[in-house]
Amino acid sequence: MPDKAAQTLSNILSSLLKPLVFASKDDFAHLSTIKGLEGLVAALCMESACTDLPPEISRQIKELERIFKGFDGFVLDEKKGRIKRALEIVADIKEGVHFSPSPQMVEGVSDKGECGSAPLRPGAARNGAGLSAQSLSDALKDLKKLSTPLQYVKGIGPKFAARLEKKGLGTVEDVLYFLPIRYEDRRHIKRIKELTPGVSEVSTGEIMAVGETRYGRRKVFEAAVSDGSSVMGLKWFNYRLPYMKKKYRPGDRIIFYGPVSAFGHKKEIIHPDVEFVEPEAEAGARSEGIVPVYSQIENLHQKTLRRIVRGIVGAYAPYAIGCAPAGVMARRGFIGLKEAFIQAHMPEAMDDIPRIARKSLAFDELFSLELGLALKRRGIKKESGVAMEGGGVLEKKLLSLLPFELTRSQKRVIEEIRKDMASAHPMNRLIQGDVGSGKTVVSFIAMLVAIESGYQAAVMAPTEILAEQHFLTTRDYAERLGIKTALLTGATPAAERRKTLAAVKEGAVNLVIGTHALIQKDVEFKDLGLAVIDEQHRFGVVERAGLKKKGANGDISPDVLVMTATPIPRTLSMTVFGDLDVSIIDELPVGRKPVVTRLMREKDRAEAYRVIRDELKNGHQAYIVYPLVEESTELSLRDATRMKGHLEKDVFGEFNVGLMHGRMKGAEKESVMKAFRDKKLDILVSTTVIEVGVDVPNATVILIEHAERLGLAQLHQLRGRVGRGGARSVCILLAQYTPSTDTWQRLKVLEGTMDGFRIAEEDLRIRGPGDFIGTRQSGMPEFRAAEALSDLDLLKKAREEALAFLERYPELTAVNARIIKEILKSRWQDRLELAEIG
Repeated sequence: MPDKAAQTLSNILSSLLKPLVFASKDDFAHLSTIKGLEGLVAALCMESACTDLPPEISRQIKELERIFKGFDGFVLDEKKGRIKRALEIVADIKEGVHFSPSPQMVEGVSDKGECGSAPLRPGAARNGAGLSAQSLSDALKDLKKLSTPLQYVKGIGPKFAARLEKKGLGTVEDVLYFLPIRYEDRRHIKRIKELTPGVSEVSTGEIMAVGETRYGRRKVFEAAVSDGSSVMGLKWFNYRLPYMKKKYRPGDRIIFYGPVSAFGHKKEIIHPDVEFVEPEAEAGARSEGIVPVYSQIENLHQKTLRRIVRGIVGAYAPYAIGCAPAGVMARRGFIGLKEAFIQAHMPEAMDDIPRIARKSLAFDELFSLELGLALKRRGIKKESGVAMEGGGVLEKKLLSLLPFELTRSQKRVIEEIRKDMASAHPMNRLIQGDVGSGKTVVSFIAMLVAIESGYQAAVMAPTEILAEQHFLTTRDYAERLGIKTALLTGATPAAERRKTLAAVKEGAVNLVIGTHALIQKDVEFKDLGLAVIDEQHRFGVVERAGLKKKGANGDISPDVLVMTATPIPRTLSMTVFGDLDVSIIDELPVGRKPVVTRLMREKDRAEAYRVIRDELKNGHQAYIVYPLVEESTELSLRDATRMKGHLEKDVFGEFNVGLMHGRMKGAEKESVMKAFRDKKLDILVSTTVIEVGVDVPNATVILIEHAERLGLAQLHQLRGRVGRGGARSVCILLAQYTPSTDTWQRLKVLEGTMDGFRIAEEDLRIRGPGDFIGTRQSGMPEFRAAEALSDLDLLKKAREEALAFLERYPELTAVNARIIKEILKSRWQDRLELAEIG
């Protein structure tokens, strides 16, 4: 056997022996603590398959894989017997092969600073931490190949690439991470009469008839499908009739999938997934084996999508380089990226293999993120900052002016901020507080510390309306404290802007409040000591970094305080905000009235409108929120544009109704919001763009349409638009039909509590971490592997491994760690401001 293959085999056996020996110690006393052995063995066996081994050894390794198949489900005695047999096989292999001495491996990292398992042959699954010094150049070339634009891939071209781009698929790497939403086992497509109610199944047949029918007051679009054995009903409750009639026609052959139910004496599927097949292709469909089903892209057929993805996986998966060291991946029961991509897109079985592949991709992505966050946090701690203690005089004056007492929670957070600001290193702290918890006054006190220490402070808000709100809220108090303030937005007149810029540069202005306008090149501060960023998830890394670079003298970083009203479960905070110190305000001010929340169905619409009318008659204002801007040809959902016309004409004709949505230009939105704030509009019809909006104390009722389509955290944010004055406020959640009882129960949570953190914990339990780690919610980058957002345990494991790796290689100077550095730069640098790894 060649020395290289022998070395690889030696490393594989060493990785396997460690848990086996530990499990068998002291008469198997530790066996119950061993988890994930099946996955580890499977990963190591896959790695051995990429190595040129003698047939007999390959057979023995296959035997090892068979021994541990389903290991976690065995009883204790069976586990003992299998571990003994595995130890015998390993001993036999070692006895028959002469291994040359190898460096001592510790947790997948050699004492030479090389990570992961042995070098792999060209084209094999590789991890960045498993590459040799000679392959550094090759690895960088491979990273470049993955960024190949799709228009240059054979069989795609510019026009087709433009269609894929609309789905966020711009490079071959994007396609590799475009994972199937599910799989269909077409080796055994059941006939309709064989389908089992209560189970999600796939079948095929011919559409016999289509049309709109009524079940009570409810309209339903139905297609009758037959395969000769029986007839089945496919039903849609949310649809556009012209679109459905055009799409589904008698005589079409289809493959359909979904949860089978029984209605009367007939089987049916509500809102099925449907794929059209040509008659001559139906037999071929049955021989396709296990078929991946992808998220729909325009009107592309699934067969076309599969062909494109299969070609890219075959051509480019061999160049995939993982960030997590191979030793870490194997120890955690995961496989390398090449094998993971192949198994995820072209699985050979419907067992755990696709699941392990997807988990492997997610773990690798999370490992790289956590490593990047740890590097960023470490870089911030090394930067030079300004020590600001202030004298406390301005704070005492402010507290005497406030008409309320600070809560204990606010006081605690202020002390945490004060301690950070007194340090010689920059503060990088997040204030996380529920809607109305008093984050603004806490941040204002931090500004007073900076100003009293001789520095300037700046507040950056995501919209002009919010910036103006901050300005109006603080100006009165600032003037009474002798503090000069200025407002700087895109709407600031040119002459006033020039005057403000000069005052800021000279230091005549202590506090500047604005929007993105603050980070423009012509904005210069004399001594910026504190940058406050409101609703930080609305800003990208570039904007946040731009404000930070305006720091005192340009060489010293200012303290940074970011705020969010999106509660993140405590169990997630450490992972999501790994680069920030987190402060939580978990009390509401005394006397704040809770918003009454009512969950209603379509049949209650008249009652919902009555509640709104009563509030309007009492001189108050209302929000009505819709999920869509305009009418959709595919979704039967109410939209803001169409409903605005209906409401002002047929429902609330005596009141003034305004419209706002995200497609409007900034000036238009500002104008509408100003009219609403000035009480020129009684009702504001809007999309979820008002989720973080202006403070309108006179708005006392909000109606949220299609509440079933929104997460609890987002609904809670929308609810926070009312209840900001002294009057009793109401939030109406109007939910349409949904076959899921879980959805209804999830919405009931909002009826029972105003605690944003409790709601966030419930959302985490029901929906997984995705809602909290997505770009929209927390400012974090998007993940390509969906499993990264659905498994809290996976997040924790990735964080543990990343921190342990960085502790071992703090500067990432080892040969293979340099590869990890390049992968980090490729994946996250632009999105996480990872200047430290440049």
